[in-house]
Amino acid sequence: MPTQLLYAIEVTLNGLMAGVLYALVALGFVLIFKASGIFNYAQGVMALFAAMTLVGIQKGQVPFAHLINAVLGTEIHHFGWHVPAVLAILLTACVMVLFAWIVEKYILHHLVGQPDIILFMATIGLAYFMEGFGDIMWGSEIKTLDVGLPQGGSFWIEENTAWLGGDDFYGFFIDQLDIVAALVAVVLVASLVAFSQYTKQGRAMRAVADDHQAALSVGISLRFIWVLVWSLAGFVALVAGIMWGAKSGVQFSLSLIALKALPVLMLGGFTSIPGAIVGGLIIGVGEKLFEFAIGAPFLGGATENWFAYMLALLFLVFRPQGLFGEKIIERV
Repeated sequence: MPTQLLYAIEVTLNGLMAGVLYALVALGFVLIFKASGIFNYAQGVMALFAAMTLVGIQKGQVPFAHLINAVLGTEIHHFGWHVPAVLAILLTACVMVLFAWIVEKYILHHLVGQPDIILFMATIGLAYFMEGFGDIMWGSEIKTLDVGLPQGGSFWIEENTAWLGGDDFYGFFIDQLDIVAALVAVVLVASLVAFSQYTKQGRAMRAVADDHQAALSVGISLRFIWVLVWSLAGFVALVAGIMWGAKSGVQFSLSLIALKALPVLMLGGFTSIPGAIVGGLIIGVGEKLFEFAIGAPFLGGATENWFAYMLALLFLVFRPQGLFGEKIIERV
């Protein structure tokens, strides 16, 4: 098999793996949009905050240590223990549920029936608050996240694919972390689709998104649904934060992964959970293949920074609801 074709296949496989990571972030946006009809600008910061909290709990870091030391003149930074990864993840999930309850009680509860733009502006304020709060709570230094996930290329895949090419081909390089992320995404999407389609709470989520007041009038607890959906979005943010944090470290630039999720949502549709995965895969494969075939040879590289947005722009022009989004029909 020609070496260039093998490299193209390898690029495609790595694009699929990268697309899964984009889709994990996009899933949180879809969940919030399906339940409230708004775009949650804070989803990327939620992933950052979840990852920072996980590292802080796992390493036994004292919350607000810098603030406490500055006020009291102490030098306290750690409790002196390390929490096992599984327990730390469970405790972080509880923190995200508590966060969902606080958001509903002190923000969303007061905005029932308000225009969507008001709710959107509230999520912008929430994003900036969470970023500053996370900085004060856990510190702004780059953190290493280690929950036992495999890292580096898979030697098994390399050894079992090297025979496809000649002497200058050493097998497909696929990151083990990306493989784990793909498996987690499959399980997560299947669970969320089943929950959304076949449970009473899932149907109530869609009713709340259509009309807050109408949902209240038929006995749906708006408070419960919003706490539930923000808890689910927090859990998805935790999963995305673990994968991205393990891959590139926990730092404040992690919150910018939300920007890469925007083209994914535009392709897959804001209301479709499977669409988030399909959109992520299209973006991941598209940007990698474009860089491989056109960007590096003819445009000097770095096309991955803007290719996804150009593709999303084309979709906005010709199919604004995305591949799986619901077509909006307004009667006048």
